[in-house]
Amino acid sequence: MDMQQTKGNRAIVIWLYTGVAMIIVQVLLGGITRLTGSGLSITEWKPILGALPPMSEAAWQEAFAKYQEIGQSKYINSHFTLSDFKWIYFWEWLHRNWARLIGIVFFVPFIWFIIKRPLTAA
Repeated sequence: MDMQQTKGNRAIVIWLYTGVAMIIVQVLLGGITRLTGSGLSITEWKPILGALPPMSEAAWQEAFAKYQEIGQSKYINSHFTLSDFKWIYFWEWLHRNWARLIGIVFFVPFIWFIIKRPLTAA
């Protein structure tokens, strides 16, 4: 095995271990999201634009108003203030963005490995 192949294999091993660690963190974030009841706090799925939280007070009020229309807000969290909503929103937002990051961490090196072909048949 030459030095170039060893470096390529090491990069793939690091990439895969990083992915495993990120998935473990994602499962933990999912548990926190579930335990805090945060899973329904983001009422609209915006795959690209949803990466940013509301950026103004008016945007927060709009997001909170949409949340107040769903059953979880009406029947379980009717006592929530905007501050309470921001807390659960944070956990759902973090959970979703961590998943986006996992996608990037998987996809970008995967394309790089395909282009560079660091692995050869044994």
